[in-house]
Amino acid sequence: MKIHDLKPAPGSRRRRKRVGRGIAGKGGKTAGRGTKGQKARDTVPLGFEGGQLPLHMRVPKLKGFNNPFRVEYQAINLDTLQESGLDEVTPEALHARGLVHKGALVKILGRGELSRAISVKAHAFSKSAEEAITSVGGSVEKLALPWGDRRPPAKGNQFANR
Repeated sequence: MKIHDLKPAPGSRRRRKRVGRGIAGKGGKTAGRGTKGQKARDTVPLGFEGGQLPLHMRVPKLKGFNNPFRVEYQAINLDTLQESGLDEVTPEALHARGLVHKGALVKILGRGELSRAISVKAHAFSKSAEEAITSVGGSVEKLALPWGDRRPPAKGNQFANR
């Protein structure tokens, strides 16, 4: 069977009734709309509820907004770094281990403890994580964000830097 052989089951599709073709035919003159009134005159807008506040105006609208300057990090905790066995932690090394997505911004958080010194390069650190890494003799390097500073200019004279 090919696609051009397909057709609907017999009797499943009826032709629409053509009404309003003069007073002699079945469905002529008022064409099944009764006499007079708003519904006889084809003037009822879609969603009109007889003057009642329509549903699309009654329902609550969405609140809030999406911050275009939001920076979303993938969080990695110290206990995860301890289990990973890495001596030098970078976003690329974490991606190779399957701990973060490719190109993700990485933030190191302070849950867990470290028992050895490691050097960590990430885009952000919590205070507790930074203290824990340096207290065992490790080093912390903050990587720059790939797009720089996306914040709008400071309030006041916005044309000073031009």
